[in-house]
Amino acid sequence: MKQHEPLSEKESLNIINEMIQKTKVNYHERGISALLWGTVVTIAGIVSYFQFEYNFKLKIDIWLLVLAAIIPQIFISIHEKKTIKVRRHIDEAIDAVWIVYALTIFGLVAYQNLMPGATLNIIHENGWEMIKHFTDGSKPDEIMKPFAPSISSLYILIYAFPTMITGIATKFKPMIIGACISYIFFILSLYTESKYDMLFNAGSAIVNWLIPGIILQRRYLKNIPCNV
Repeated sequence: MKQHEPLSEKESLNIINEMIQKTKVNYHERGISALLWGTVVTIAGIVSYFQFEYNFKLKIDIWLLVLAAIIPQIFISIHEKKTIKVRRHIDEAIDAVWIVYALTIFGLVAYQNLMPGATLNIIHENGWEMIKHFTDGSKPDEIMKPFAPSISSLYILIYAFPTMITGIATKFKPMIIGACISYIFFILSLYTESKYDMLFNAGSAIVNWLIPGIILQRRYLKNIPCNV
């Protein structure tokens, strides 16, 4: 039987480095999740803007599309865990950040959809109602139904949070830049009407996920780690 000669220090280092690089490529985000969320939120934001601008309503809340995206995201995550053989602690940490992000978005959407109905029940139980009064007397008072205050700016702020962490942890500059732009959009949205906030939401999704997702997908196909 042929005996293997001991590896030199240089050869050992080369093998270790090669294994590390393979691990990076194996874990490398394919960009599918980023493309999914970028597309869904962009569509929801643009449709919401047109609803405000042209005063029409859909039968369902377009933002429920964001919740629906959780289903394919679960399958994507399961598939990635099966195909990735080596996972680092940083991978687990990033996963946790995105799970918390998803739960937060779910909570906000639930708040916007459930709060008005719950408030209306409380109002009826207490025997009073909300009135819309025009101070200039141009129109008679109108009975109002409870509604959730616009929290579109909060969505933009929350979008940037996991994106910035992921970008810093993986040294992926497109996500860091996207998160920074989202913070700028958040500040601008504080001074604009709700309909323009919808465009800021769409823009935030594009710079946070859609563009980085396209870049990740192309790099993955070329087998290039995201921190290069």
